[in-house]
Formats: sequence, C-alpha cells, structure tokens
Amino acid sequence: MVDFRKSASAKPKNSGGPTTVIAVTSGRKSQYAIQWAVEHILKKNSSCILIHVQTNPLSNKIINGVGPSHCRPPTEEEWQRIFLPFRGLCARKGIVATELVLQGANVTSALTQYVNENYISSVIVGASQWNSFISIIDFNILGVDEYEKAKLSRQKTVHAMENEENQGASSSAYIYKNIVPYRRYNIKEIEIATNYFDIDLKIGEGGYGPVFKGVIDNTDVAIKAVRPDISHGERQFNQEVQVLSTITHPNMVLLIGACPEFGCLVYEYMDYGSLEDRLFRKGNTPPIPWKIRFRIASEIATALLYLHQLKPEPLVHRDLKPANILLDRTYLSKIGDVGLARLVPPSVADKTTQYRLTKAAGTFCYIDPEYQQTGLLGVKSDIYSFGVMLLQIITAKPPMGLAHLVQSAIDAGSFEQVLDPSLNDWPVEDALSCAKLALKCCEMRKRDRPSLATVILPELNRLRDLR
Repeated sequence: MVDFRKSASAKPKNSGGPTTVIAVTSGRKSQYAIQWAVEHILKKNSSCILIHVQTNPLSNKIINGVGPSHCRPPTEEEWQRIFLPFRGLCARKGIVATELVLQGANVTSALTQYVNENYISSVIVGASQWNSFISIIDFNILGVDEYEKAKLSRQKTVHAMENEENQGASSSAYIYKNIVPYRRYNIKEIEIATNYFDIDLKIGEGGYGPVFKGVIDNTDVAIKAVRPDISHGERQFNQEVQVLSTITHPNMVLLIGACPEFGCLVYEYMDYGSLEDRLFRKGNTPPIPWKIRFRIASEIATALLYLHQLKPEPLVHRDLKPANILLDRTYLSKIGDVGLARLVPPSVADKTTQYRLTKAAGTFCYIDPEYQQTGLLGVKSDIYSFGVMLLQIITAKPPMGLAHLVQSAIDAGSFEQVLDPSLNDWPVEDALSCAKLALKCCEMRKRDRPSLATVILPELNRLRDLR
C-alpha cells in the first residue's frame, strides 16, 4: 500500500492501482458513503483511494473558470481529523485504503480533473457539498457525443449516496452511469413477479417493449421489458433510469427499481392505465368527467413545468402524449415513459435559444414541427405536444389533423360539436377557452407558443377549480 502520509507522490496514470475513489469530508455523510461503498462496491482484499479536497482559490490561477489542482499526502492533523475514522470501516472488510488531499481553486474542478487524468472508474460521494461536482461529472459522462469524445477516453461509472439531510446510512445508492438511486433486481425476481412474463399479465406495449403487471413484496407493480432488438434500446433504458431516479414529483411516475442486465424497469402500478385508453374508453370504461379532465391537464402542466425548470439543465420530455400519461384509481395523473427525454443546456429555457440534435425523436402527430424540420430542441417543443394532447382531452379524438378540425369548428361556430359526445354537461365556454389555449400551443413556430408558467398553467388552474 502506498501511504500518502509518508509519500508525496499521487497515484500515477495507468499505474494499475485502485480505480475507486471515495470523496470524503469530516462530516457524517462521508461515513454513510464509505459504509455503502464497503457493502456494495468494494470486495475483500480490494483497495480504494480516499480523497479530501482542500480549496484555496486565492492561491491558484484560474483559467477559463477551471483552477489547476495538485495532490499531496495529508498532514498528520488532517489524517487524524479526516481520514482516521474511515480506516476502521475499510479495515473490517479487508479493504486497503490510501489517503490523498487535492488542492485546487474549487472542489468541482479539482475532483473532476483528478478523475479525468487518472482513469478513475468509480467515484463515490456522500455529502451535499459535492452536488456541484455531480452536475459537472454527469455532463462529462452523459453529455452530447462530441463533448464526450473530446473530454473522455472512456466512460466512467459514478456511484454515490443519497445526500439529503434527512437520509441516513440506509440511503439508496446511485449506481448507473450517473448519479442514480434505484433498487436492483435480478432476473429471477422479475420472472417470478410476472409469472415468467405470462402473456395474460401483459398490460401494454410501449415504444420500447411490453409492459407486464407483476407483484413484488406483496405490492402490485408494472414491469417494462425493453426489447434488446430495437435500436438504441439500451440508451432508452439508461435515460429512463437516469431521469426517473433523480427527480421527485407527485405527477411523475415512480420508478421502484430495475434489472439492468436484462433491461427491465419496475414502476409503481397505476390502476387505470393510460390517459389514452381512458379517453377512448378501452374495455368500455366510463368517460372521464370534464372536471377531472381539467384537473388532469393542470397536473400534467405542473409536472412539465417542473421538468423545464430543473437545475442545472432543463429537461425536455420529447414524447408527451396521452399514451404516456398514467392514471391511478382516483384519476391522479403522472407523466411516464421518459426514455426520450433530454437534458439540454440552460440557455434553452430562453425561448429564443434551442439545442441542436441531429435527429428529431418523438411520436408522429405530437412532434413539434419546427423541431422536426430544424433539429432545434427547446422547452417549447413539449408545448406543441401538450397542445395536441389538450385538444384530445376535451374531444377524445385521434391526434391527426385535430388542430385543424377544432379551429374549423370554432370558425364555423360549431365548436360544441367537436367536444367529447360521451359527456353531456360540458361547460362549453370554458371548454372553448381550453381549446383556444391548446391551439396557441400548437402554433407552428416555437416563438408563437405561450409560456407554460405565465399563460398555460394559470388558465388550466382556473379551469381545474371550476365548480
């Protein structure tokens, strides 16, 4: 073992030494990170590097926002205060730990530089002050292809502990090519839960594979099996895990766990299925009351605004449609199927700026036409899809040509005739207001679509509160 208390040399590149780094501070959260790493990542007789970052921005020249960093052995005082408490946790499992102090302008730049320069395969962090590093390293790993090729010689897997203040040693682990907490299932558990993928338990067919109803821990769940033969199936799986495991919102479907080896995703079970099935009354189900339809529209808009305001990057769903809205037995709605969602640079929150992708993705009739033609993606790309869905909520009609149909009915003074005929108590004037809002959302140009926060959501909240 290299004792950094006695040696000033850091782990050299390609040394063949340990590739798991655990970033520590003197706080209790680091103890949770070490404990989790020892129990889940590190094997007996393996080794790891414990790193503490000491910042001194005034002593480092910052170039382009990134300060240079260097490593050194800890002083005796640092070793006693910071590293000694963690030695016992590792030693009890037969794990050799070496200690290292990084010095740099800031935590993020110092740790990111060390990870990139020393071919680190795993990084484990456990305290809230590492959040800025998480944001940077996420982009290094899962950013646009051009950035990855330029900055990384190979992918790294980042592991972390949940860092919320009310979490303890039982916090979930982040374990999938990103800072992602989820429960891991093996394929045997999935097979037993679905009675070996019994066709009678199949409850749907998503764009990336069939969905089965199952039972795990005496709880009903929905299990999606991503088909291995589809293009980009693994990417969609990774994206679904990344997005749903790192956000919490009452109107976003809950991811319970996953079996990454076989591409299976385990979600909470939503009793009433999709909004699409209920609008079209699949299985002869009763029509959704108009009050509940307005409430659903408000809930979806609320969740969408949450995604668009995520920090540090907004998230664009890219495949918003009734089939991807799930309902429970009280008609509580949740957005699901986020396999196409993309984190985009913060500038896209500005309505005049978009993020260029090489190929448009989504579902025909719901794709933003400007995005489809130019490849320019922005948060208002979702607004177009939402507008089409809003029209379906009040008409229960297929999406193709729906905006033209509704606009023509309004112009002809026959709007009431396009409302869902399964209901006879529509508040026509309020439904008309909803339709006009939806048509604005369906404008061909992004810049002509209304703001979700200041225009769409206030009106939908008004409609939700109608009595």
